[in-house]
Amino acid sequence: MIYLCSSSPTRAKILESFGIEFEQKSVEFDEDSIEATTPKEFVYKASLGKMKAAIAKYSLKTPLLCADTVIASSDGKILRKAKSKEEAKEILLKQSNSTISIITAMHYSRADMSLVDISATHYKFAKFDEDDLQRYLDSNLWQGKAGACMVEGFCKPYIQEVVGKQSCAMGLSVEVLLPWIDGVG
Repeated sequence: MIYLCSSSPTRAKILESFGIEFEQKSVEFDEDSIEATTPKEFVYKASLGKMKAAIAKYSLKTPLLCADTVIASSDGKILRKAKSKEEAKEILLKQSNSTISIITAMHYSRADMSLVDISATHYKFAKFDEDDLQRYLDSNLWQGKAGACMVEGFCKPYIQEVVGKQSCAMGLSVEVLLPWIDGVG
C-alpha cells in the first residue's frame, strides 16, 4: 500500500492498471513559487516540494508517491496549465505541427529508501484541425492539464511519432517505479 499524493485521476488510473494498491491523498504545494530555468528543473522542484509537503503531512509510515509533469515546446519553453480558453488555444497552437517533450518527475519515498526519476516522452504532432481544436477548447477538457494537452485524448489522432513511454506522458513513469514497490514487479 502506498499513498499517491496527487489529485490526478490519470495517475490513479495508471496505478490501478498496474495492480498497485494505493490511497489517493492530496497535498498543497504552490507551484507558482518555483523559480526554474529549464522544464526538468521545474518538474524536479515541483515533485520534491510535493514530497516534502507529503512527508510533513503523512510521515513515512506508509510509502509516499509524488509526481509532476510539464510540457516543453520545441524551443524548450515550459507550457504550463492554461488559466483560460484563450491561453489554452495559444499553448495548443505552439504544439500543432511541432514536436513537444512531456517531462515527468517522480519522487517515491518510504522509511528505508527514496527514488527520484525524471523521464521524458517526445511527441511529433501533425497540424491540428481548426474545428477539432475549437471543439476541444469548448469541451474544457484542457483544464488542469499541463500544456492543455491530452495525448490520450484530443492530441492522439495527430501523433506522427513517439519516443518514450506513454505512462510518462500521462504523468507517472510507472515502469520505473514498479521494481521499487514491495510485492510488485
